[in-house]
Amino acid sequence: MDGNRLNNETSPYLLQHAHNPVDWFPWGEEAFSKAEKENKLVIISIGYSACHWCHVMAHESFEDEQVAEVMNNHFVCIKVDREERPDVDKIYMEAVQLLSGQGGWPLNCVALPNGQPIWGGTYFPKETWVEVLHTIIKLHEEEPEKLVAQAQYLTNGIRQEPFVSSKADQELMDVETIVSQITRDFDAYHGGFTKAPKFPMPVVLNFLLTWSHLRKDTDTQRQVCFTLDKMYEGGIYDHLGGGFARYAVDEKWFAPHFEKMLYDNAQLIEVYSNAFKITGDKRYEQVIRQSIAFVMRELRSEQEGFYSALDADSEGQEGKYYTWTYEEVKALMGPDQRYFEYYGIQPAGNWADGRNILSIKGASNSSEEFQGAIHASNQKLFAKRQERTAPGLDDKILTAWNGLMIKSLAVAYTTLGEEIYRRQAIKSMTFLLDKLKAADGGLFRSYKNGIAKVKGFLDDYAFMVEALIALYEITFDEGYLQEAKALADYCLRYFYNPANGMFYYMPSNGEQLIARKTELQDNVIPSSVGVMVHNLLKLSRLFYLPEYDQVADTLLCTISPLAEKYGPHHAHWALLALLQQGHNREVVVMGEKAPALAFHLQQKFLPGVLFAGAIDTSNSLPLLKNRFKAGRTRIYICHNKTCQLPVETTEEALNLIV
Repeated sequence: MDGNRLNNETSPYLLQHAHNPVDWFPWGEEAFSKAEKENKLVIISIGYSACHWCHVMAHESFEDEQVAEVMNNHFVCIKVDREERPDVDKIYMEAVQLLSGQGGWPLNCVALPNGQPIWGGTYFPKETWVEVLHTIIKLHEEEPEKLVAQAQYLTNGIRQEPFVSSKADQELMDVETIVSQITRDFDAYHGGFTKAPKFPMPVVLNFLLTWSHLRKDTDTQRQVCFTLDKMYEGGIYDHLGGGFARYAVDEKWFAPHFEKMLYDNAQLIEVYSNAFKITGDKRYEQVIRQSIAFVMRELRSEQEGFYSALDADSEGQEGKYYTWTYEEVKALMGPDQRYFEYYGIQPAGNWADGRNILSIKGASNSSEEFQGAIHASNQKLFAKRQERTAPGLDDKILTAWNGLMIKSLAVAYTTLGEEIYRRQAIKSMTFLLDKLKAADGGLFRSYKNGIAKVKGFLDDYAFMVEALIALYEITFDEGYLQEAKALADYCLRYFYNPANGMFYYMPSNGEQLIARKTELQDNVIPSSVGVMVHNLLKLSRLFYLPEYDQVADTLLCTISPLAEKYGPHHAHWALLALLQQGHNREVVVMGEKAPALAFHLQQKFLPGVLFAGAIDTSNSLPLLKNRFKAGRTRIYICHNKTCQLPVETTEEALNLIV
C-alpha cells in the first residue's frame, strides 16, 4: 500500500501511520460523513509521536494486514495527534475514564457516526484488539440499539460540567489545607509524592516552593529541595546532555520512560531557577544551564520556535540512545573506577539487556579535581553518544508549549543573567507572533513546514499571554503587554461564558464537538483556566481593568470548594489564592537605569511581584503615569493601586517589598 489519507498531514505522529495498511483518516468531516453514509462505526485512535506504547500497538496491530482488514471492512478509522488536537483527546479520554476509571495512551475509542463514544481503552495486544472489535461488530449488527444507549450514557457523562455555581459570599480557599493534603503524600525516602511511576509535577513543586518561601515553612521547603535533588541525581535527568525525561517508571527516579518533552523541561527550568534563587545551590544552576542547552541544541528550529519532543526509542529500542554497556564506557574511560562508582555503572548492567542508566550513586565530592574529572568524562560520553542514531524528533511547534519555554527563558535570565536567554525569548516570541497569529487576532495551535493550523485552545492563549507578560518584565517593551491584553480580550470574547462565569477549553468560534470541555485541574501542565485567571489579575494590575478582576475573583471563589477537596490537582489555583492573600506587589522602576535596577531586584525570588517601568515618558500604562523624573531613577513599591514614596536603591526597595 502506497499510503493512506495521512500522507498529506504535517503531524509527525500521523505521518508515522501514513503507510499503515489501515485506511486511516485524519480527524474531520470526511471520515464521519463516510461512516454515516455506510452505516459504520468509527475507530478513533489517539496518541503522540514520543509515546512508546503507541509504537508497540502500531507495530503489533496497525501494521498487520489481517488486523487492518477487520478495521477497514467494518469501521471508518481516524488517527489523532493528541498534542495537535487536545480538544478531541479530552473528550475521548473522559469516555475511557468513565468506562474503566483510568486512561492513557494509546487511546482507542469506538464511536457512532455522530462521534458519540460507545467503548474505549488504551493499549491492547493484537489478539485482544481483534477480539474486542469482533464483539463490537456483532453488537452493531444484532443489537445496535444497545450501542446507541451506551453512547448516550457516555455522552451525558462527558457533558457534565465539574464546577459548582459561583457564590458571592464564598470565602477564598484555605491554602493551608491544600498544602497539608499534598505534603502528607510526600515520599521521605526518594522525594516526590507518589509511588511508581513518578512524574516530576512541576506545578505542585512550584506552588510548594512559593508557599514555603512566603510562609517560612522550612519543612516544606526541605521536601521540595529534596525532591529536586533526587530528580537531578536520578536517571530521569540526562547527565550527559541535560534535560529531563517525562517520568520515571520506579519510585527512585532511576529508570526513565525516555521521551523528553518540551513542556516538562520548560517548567522544570523555571522550578530549578526559583529554587536556585532561594538556596544558591550550584547543582540547580547546573540543571538550568544544561537543560536550556539541551532545548537550544535539540529542540530549537531554524526559525527560533521550539519543537515538541524527542522519542523514547531509537533503532527500535527504548532508551538505547541514552544507555551504555560497561564495555562501552570502559573503552572511553580506561581503568579509573571513579566514574563507574559515581554513576553506578555495573559490568552486568544496572538496567535491561546488560545496559546501564547513568544515575548518581557515588558519594558527593565537591573537589575541583573530582568534579573536573566527571565533567571531562561526561563530555567524552556525550561526544560518543552524538555518533549514535538519535531518537525521533517531533518537529511540530505548539503555541502553548512555546509559551511555557519563553517564560522559563525569561525566569532563567533573571536567575543567571545570561543575555543569550533573554535574546532567545525575544526571538522565539517574534516567531510566534509572526507565524502563529491569525488574521482575526486569535492564535493557531500548531506550525510545521510553513503551515499554521488548528484554531488555538485556551492553553495556547493562557501560556502565550503569560510569556508576553514575562517578556515585558525583562524588557519593559510595552508592545508585549498590548499583545497580551489583545489576546486576553479575545479569550473573553470566544472562550468565556458570562452565564456561568467559566472559561472553556475550546473557542465558541471553532469546531463544535459532542461536548465543550473546561480544564480546571492541573496535570503535568497547569490548568489553562487557572493560568488565564492569573493573567487577568496581572493585566488588571498593570492596566487598571476592574472587569478583569471581577472575572478572575469570581472564578477563584467558584473553584475554592473543588480545590480544597482535591488539593493536589489544583496547586496552581492554590498558588493564586496564596498570592491574593496580601503578597501581590507592583514594582515600578522609572528612569535611565530602570532595566539594570529591575534586573538586580528580579534576581531575588519575589512571588507575587510584578515589574513595570520605562527609561523615559514614552509609555501609556496607567501604573507608570506621572512617575518619571528626568535625571533620576526611582523605584515605587505599589499595592492595591497605592504606591509608597519612591526610593532610589534596590536595598531600600527590597526592604519595602519584604
